[in-house]
Amino acid sequence: QVQLVESGGGSVQSGGSLRLSCVASGFTYSTYCLGWFRQAPGKEREGVAFIDSDGTTSYADSVKGRFTVSQDNAKNTLYLQMNSLKPEDTAMYYCALDTVGYSSHYDEYYNVWGQGTQVTVSS
Repeated sequence: QVQLVESGGGSVQSGGSLRLSCVASGFTYSTYCLGWFRQAPGKEREGVAFIDSDGTTSYADSVKGRFTVSQDNAKNTLYLQMNSLKPEDTAMYYCALDTVGYSSHYDEYYNVWGQGTQVTVSS
């Protein structure tokens, strides 16, 4: 059974950077998509950044040019490098796995989720 564990969240000032990590255990899929989602209080969960099994990445418009998603297959680890952080980036961040490979930005296509890591950006 696949498990996802995020880390790397914290509190930073506006303009700062953080790198989130997500370690996947029990991962055996050859076709998949890994995604980062976030949810702020009172808001719906939104897709942020995605990488699929052939290395194709995609991003929400709100983070393009500031966030970079990558993966280290040898370490079974997904990363999200977040630069030029803004207060509106404040949210709980989750990594998620789509074991079929739909490569969608919508959370209903993802069937394995981590517990989340909090990111807080102050102005």
